[in-house]
Amino acid sequence: MSRSVWKGPFVSLKTISSNFIQPIKIWVKSLTISESLIGKFVFIYNGKIFKKVFINREKVGFKFGEFITTRSFNYSKKHKKKLIPKKK
Repeated sequence: MSRSVWKGPFVSLKTISSNFIQPIKIWVKSLTISESLIGKFVFIYNGKIFKKVFINREKVGFKFGEFITTRSFNYSKKHKKKLIPKKK
């Protein structure tokens, strides 16, 4: 279900009005990316570490969580069967 139009996008005023001297750290991935962040680097928390993301014009209007993966994929290696040489 999407957000109501009359409410507007979910944007943090602290993120918009913050000074850009210190890096912007974002914990909430459901925030909408605003136009004031174009050309800036933001650090988005994925549950374990902060990931550095560059905001460009194409990302405006999307959510921060769309550019961060929160799950790590650990694939197990398939073990090859050892061939035992036949004795003569």
